[in-house]
Amino acid sequence: MIYDFPAQTDPIRQGDIFIGLPRIDLSLQKVLLVDEDGERIAEWRDLANQSEPINIIVPARPVAAIVATQDCDAYRSRDITLCEIRGFREVEGKSKDTRSAKSWKNMLTQHARINQKWFYLPPSAQLGFSDKMAVDFPVTLRLPREDLESLRSLRRGRLNTVADEHFRERIGEFFRRYPYDEWYPLDAQEMAEYAKEYRDAEPFPWQSVAAEGKAGPAG
Repeated sequence: MIYDFPAQTDPIRQGDIFIGLPRIDLSLQKVLLVDEDGERIAEWRDLANQSEPINIIVPARPVAAIVATQDCDAYRSRDITLCEIRGFREVEGKSKDTRSAKSWKNMLTQHARINQKWFYLPPSAQLGFSDKMAVDFPVTLRLPREDLESLRSLRRGRLNTVADEHFRERIGEFFRRYPYDEWYPLDAQEMAEYAKEYRDAEPFPWQSVAAEGKAGPAG
């Protein structure tokens, strides 16, 4: 498919896919602190001003992830950033009812151009992906480069040249995107139709019928 399989000795690059890296889930409201008095629960706000290192216990679970750091930084930076890989249906909620090849075709082409929060990864037995997967750009991991290099046995593959160029552009689009509410230029009637499909969309003050009436005709 869209994957290459580098030798274990090859340097780490953007687009490298690792299986089994630790994702740490830290609660700032319930921090399990370990000090001379043993273990206790604390809030991070009570620890934030301490100047000395703090020993805490955090849960970690193994996940699949892809290197997001650019090649030049992946060779020499202290840390490497990766994005988590999860099941496509979990990342892209709108695909839950997708079944036919035609529906998948639309989802993986047209929707991929619109939705900048994920990058599609096809199934691959060599990677251990039994189903369609997706890179979840908002979910990142930061790991020491030297430690990750020592775990290159967990690297199962990487994106090929075509996919890597697309991935590089998509991740760049995600981090430089301008956040805005796409419905802001709609008039009151158009907004009413939009809200039928997107119920969480909050209209702006100028999108009420009353506001439109006060504005009067342009001219």
